[in-house]
Amino acid sequence: MKREDSITAVILAGGKSSRMGSDKAFLNLGTDTMIGELISRLKKTFTEIIIIAEDVKKYERFGLEVFGDILPDKGPLGGIYTALMRSGTFSNFIFACDAPFVDLDLIRYMIDKAEGADIVVPRHDGVFEPLCAIYSKRCIEPIEKRFVADDLKVTGFFPEVNVDSVDADGRIFTNINTRDDYHAVVESVT
Repeated sequence: MKREDSITAVILAGGKSSRMGSDKAFLNLGTDTMIGELISRLKKTFTEIIIIAEDVKKYERFGLEVFGDILPDKGPLGGIYTALMRSGTFSNFIFACDAPFVDLDLIRYMIDKAEGADIVVPRHDGVFEPLCAIYSKRCIEPIEKRFVADDLKVTGFFPEVNVDSVDADGRIFTNINTRDDYHAVVESVT
């Protein structure tokens, strides 16, 4: 069995898209939607992919397991927690649906480093990119402590676990929050 077969890919699609005004996951990108393109690319590396979303019904059309947040209104940290609680694998690659430039080579490199680490996370210019990272189920308890402390910063629990970081090109962390962001990304891929 390949190492990536023992890791679930998780797409976080639970954002409210308030600055965009519409669901970012369903914006057109090339010949597909952003989430459709992401699923197609992740299928090249992962055999199991799940989606964490606020509106479960909207995402059922992709034929993947879709889970709603266990603890609503906890932002991306709540999505990561739900992913770790719902997935059937110990390690999980977690990626935000609004970042269209997934890098499969980087993911495979991170998978190679995952054994023994609680988190494998890319860094760009010294800053962690926690919504493109591998998390193990050992993160569940430290995340629960963050909820009790009402600290929803995704990296807030990192000092409590074994983190391995890798340097990465910043382009892959481009995410879409506004119409201007979206138009810039569309122009860069056409």
